Amino acid sequence: MDYKVRFVGYPRQYQQLKSEFDAVFEEIMSGGDFILRGHLKEFEKNIASYVGTRYAIGVNSGTDALYLSARALGFGPGDEIITVSHTFVATVGAIVQCGAKPVLVDIADDFNIDVNRIESAITSRTKGIIPVHLNGHPCRMDKIMNLAQRYNLKVIEDSAQALGAKFKGRKCGSFGNTGIFSFYPAKLLGAPGDGGMVVTNDAHLARKLRAFRDNGRGDSPDVIECYGYCSRLDNLHAAILNMKLKYFDNWIRRRREIAKMYDEGLKGVGDIIVPIHDEKDFFDVYQNYVIRSKRRNELALHLKKSGVEVLISWPKPLHKQKALNLSHFNLPMTERISKEVISLPIYPELTNKEVKYVIDCIRLHYCSCRDCSAESTRPLHLK
Repeated sequence: MDYKVRFVGYPRQYQQLKSEFDAVFEEIMSGGDFILRGHLKEFEKNIASYVGTRYAIGVNSGTDALYLSARALGFGPGDEIITVSHTFVATVGAIVQCGAKPVLVDIADDFNIDVNRIESAITSRTKGIIPVHLNGHPCRMDKIMNLAQRYNLKVIEDSAQALGAKFKGRKCGSFGNTGIFSFYPAKLLGAPGDGGMVVTNDAHLARKLRAFRDNGRGDSPDVIECYGYCSRLDNLHAAILNMKLKYFDNWIRRRREIAKMYDEGLKGVGDIIVPIHDEKDFFDVYQNYVIRSKRRNELALHLKKSGVEVLISWPKPLHKQKALNLSHFNLPMTERISKEVISLPIYPELTNKEVKYVIDCIRLHYCSCRDCSAESTRPLHLK
C-alpha cells in the first residue's frame, strides 16, 4: 500500500545525512576495518559515557545482549527469573535459552512491570529480574533495585527501547547489573541492520561478556577463556551509529515534540487513552507513541484506509502463545492492554503536517456529531 504517512521513514534520515553516511561507508570499506576495530571501541566508549556506565560491549543484536547478559550472570536450570509478558519474545527467550524458568508478572497501566506485584512472585529459587522499559518509558527502578538488594537478585535492564530515557535523572541501563540496548533499524538509534550493546559497571562481567561475544577469546586473542559465541557488533554498523550519536539528543527532543502534539490533539477524543506522563520522575524518549482504545481494530483499519501506517505490537501476549508453554500465568492487565494498544507514527523526520494529518484522521473516526465535515475534523491533504 502507498501510505501517506509511514510508520518509520528510513530513507528520509539517509537523505538528510547522506554525505556523512557515504563518508563512513567509504572510510570503512577502503580501510578494510570490519571486525573489532577502532570504530567499535570508540562507539562503545561513547555509549558507556552517554549512559553513565564504566563499560559497554557491542554485540550482534539486542537479543544477544539479553542472552549473553543472562549467561554472564549465571542464570541456569532451577533458577526463576521475573519479567513480563507484554514485551518482545526475546526478553523471555533469553531466560528459557539459559535453562531458567520465566516467572511473568502483570503490568501496570504504563505498560511496564507492576512493581507492587514483584515481591509476591519471589521464591527461594528466584535469581533475577528483567524489567522492560517499554516504548522508551522507564520502569520504577528505585523500587526494583530495592527489592533486588533485599533478596540478593541480579537485574538485567531491557532498555532495547529506552536509550536516553531517564528515571529520576539517571539513564536507563545504568541501574542494573547489566543494561541492554538494541540498534535494530527502527530503534531510537538504529543501524542499517541488527546490532546491540550491553552496558555494566562490573569489570568482571565486562570481561566475561567480551569473551562470550568472540568465541570465548579474552583480551588476548591467543587465549581461550571459555566456550563462547560469535556475536560481535561489526565495525561498519558501529561507525554509522557513532556518527548518528551526535544527533541523538536532538532526535529525542523532536520525538518529545511530536508526542506533545499527539497529547494535545487527541485529548478527549473518543475513548482514547494517551500515554501516562510524570515529568517529575520520568524522562520519556518515545520509541513508540502508544494509545489505547477499546475500538482499536476499527481505528487501525480506518487509519490504514486513510493512508496512515500504524503498528499493533503483540495483539496476543506471550503467555497466550501456545508454543511458549506460559499459559498458566494469570495476567489480566496484560490481556486487556494487548487488545487496546496501537502505535502511531513517530520519528524525528516526521513533519508537523503529517502529525496533524494522523490526528485529524483519528478525530474524524470518532466524530459522531453533525458537523463531522468541519475543519477541525477533516484530514488535511498530503501530497
